[in-house]
Amino acid sequence: MSGRDLFCQPRRFGRGAALTLVFASVLVAGAATGSLPGPDRKSPEGPTRSDASAVRHEDIAEAAAEAMAAGKSPMEAAERAVSRSGDRWGAVYSEGEYEEFEEALDGEYTGVGLWARRERDGRIEVTKVRPGSPAAAAGVRAGDRLRSVDGAKVDGRPVTEVVSLLRGDATDAPAGTPVKVGLERGTRAWDLTLRRAVLSTDSVTVRELAGGVTVIRIASFTKGSGDAVRSAVRQSPAGIGIVLDLRGNSGGLVTEAVTAASAFLDGGLVATYDVDGDQRALHAEPGGDTARPLVALVDGGTMSAAELLTGALQDRGRAVVVGTRTFGKGSVQMPSRLPDGSVAELTVGHYRTPSGRAVDGTGITPDLEADQGVLERAETVLSGLGES
Repeated sequence: MSGRDLFCQPRRFGRGAALTLVFASVLVAGAATGSLPGPDRKSPEGPTRSDASAVRHEDIAEAAAEAMAAGKSPMEAAERAVSRSGDRWGAVYSEGEYEEFEEALDGEYTGVGLWARRERDGRIEVTKVRPGSPAAAAGVRAGDRLRSVDGAKVDGRPVTEVVSLLRGDATDAPAGTPVKVGLERGTRAWDLTLRRAVLSTDSVTVRELAGGVTVIRIASFTKGSGDAVRSAVRQSPAGIGIVLDLRGNSGGLVTEAVTAASAFLDGGLVATYDVDGDQRALHAEPGGDTARPLVALVDGGTMSAAELLTGALQDRGRAVVVGTRTFGKGSVQMPSRLPDGSVAELTVGHYRTPSGRAVDGTGITPDLEADQGVLERAETVLSGLGES
């Protein structure tokens, strides 16, 4: 099983705002959403929608209200109602979870700074430690085995549960709260207490290959990632090819994906979407670099807003797409606040690429299929597109 960043992305993340549309996707660590934020407001309010959609949201809210009146859990009632609705991407989030999602999309998260994976034998192994994080300060290293969290053994558990324990999701634990972890390194076993901290995400990273090609990797679309991509393009050597690495990108803020598209397009259509039958469009800003050779790398973990960007670059003839078929998540969700402060998101529409291709359930097929040596294939393609 591949490594997973346990803390740079929470179990789920989304963002609510008045007239906000949420493009949902699924992370290996839970359900994630990307969003089109409206005004700079964080609390989801009742967005404009058709009577059919409003009834569905009202049904969920009514179920929650009835449960609250009966002294039962409104959130559990809402979850059951969403499950019965048959909405594949519908979800209910606690108020605390929703606040965490907003923080994550703002480029911050609360955690201890570990990346980890579950091995075949069920053991949880640390694969990377974030410099400057609580884990790094305590001497945790890549290769250490994580045995327990607050006394609960983690062997054999899904990574999502380990994430929940470390983040303190059950109590909405804030930064500064302690978490006791049991570790093992070779024959040594020990316990230590870490204090959770607010850490910044590095959603966009840039590196240069030996031949001068610039690789821009976007892990997710958080606030500011679009501008970071545009800055990376401007600062890369003129005329040299660029590899846009979207592998494993689970989505995020759709507005940031559109801004990233603007780095490579001179205006024009990025995607269309419908909300209860009302057709709308997303457009790139003019002035992007349209001449530089460009390859986009994708795989089965490329989802949602990342697929929207990929489809735009492919349909507009701006990039050669290399890798494997993307995940296939192209539906639109809207959030609404429930009586107890939790948030329900229900599907109201779908988006399409500039040529009208549907993404949901089908994904995007690369121009060049490759599941190994992908970066090398990208360099070969760039050499054929122009100077590299």
